Amino acid sequence: MHTHAHPHAHSHGHAHGAGASERRIGWAAILTGGFMVAEFAGGIISGSLALIADAGHMLTDTAGLTLAWLGFRLARRPADWKRSYGYDRFGVLVAFANGLILFAIAGWIVVEAVHRFRVPSPVLGGVMLWVALAGLAINLVAFWLLSGNHDNLNMRAAALHVVGDLLGSVAAIAAAVVILATGWTPIDPILSVFVSLLILGSAARIVRDAGHILLQGTPIGLDPKEIAASIAESVPAVHDVHHVHAWSLSQERPIVTLHARVSDNGEAPERITAAIKAHLRERYGVGHATVELEFEHCADTGNARHGPAPRNRR
Repeated sequence: MHTHAHPHAHSHGHAHGAGASERRIGWAAILTGGFMVAEFAGGIISGSLALIADAGHMLTDTAGLTLAWLGFRLARRPADWKRSYGYDRFGVLVAFANGLILFAIAGWIVVEAVHRFRVPSPVLGGVMLWVALAGLAINLVAFWLLSGNHDNLNMRAAALHVVGDLLGSVAAIAAAVVILATGWTPIDPILSVFVSLLILGSAARIVRDAGHILLQGTPIGLDPKEIAASIAESVPAVHDVHHVHAWSLSQERPIVTLHARVSDNGEAPERITAAIKAHLRERYGVGHATVELEFEHCADTGNARHGPAPRNRR
């Protein structure tokens, strides 16, 4: 039987961590948006596709970071009668949208690079180099602001946007150095395509992880069969566990529902329920579980194999 180590302080520090993440994303959005205008102007003046592509990337990044900030803001709102689970999944939805945006950005860069190969244009390497160096400094600060919380999908997507900008700045610097040293301008679109391919790989992982949560996929480390077996083994009154479903509102909030057939040995049902929930919380880190106790047939299926539990199991 496998064991799963879950940090119990994780949920306790969730609110504090979300507040810090919200502030960091807010500052990153301000820095990115502020420099985007300067980089776009530098790309137009120098004729550099790498700078223009990175400025376009920063435009969508500013929008993505703003959405991520809004996601944290909404996630703090309490549940209401229309949204009984609250707003935590809004952040996952933002991460999914940001991943799709990154696909569009990478595609646009590739199309523009092909055009630059066919119709080469002059590039002012000196202007390009200074603007790219300034962009690198800004992106390093933004990346530092967003690093450190990889458990939150919204933060991962936001950090990925900045990593794309960071790579774009490095590529622009490299292209500027080559152009200044050799005058070979095709290096500009070549490095732009290289950066776009790196962005695509990371964006695919974000879309995959966010899509898994939105489709209510089983979280990593929560195997329904193992959960059923461990409860039946660890809680004496439980005879059988079935209809186990595990999903998550966000990466930090896994949820489990299950049916438990229990022995009719006189033990109070609420004590059995409490024992099952404690087991889920301590072993699997599940803070929210819905448990339905059964003494006879399963109310949902009436299946005879879930028939009457024994009067005294032990």
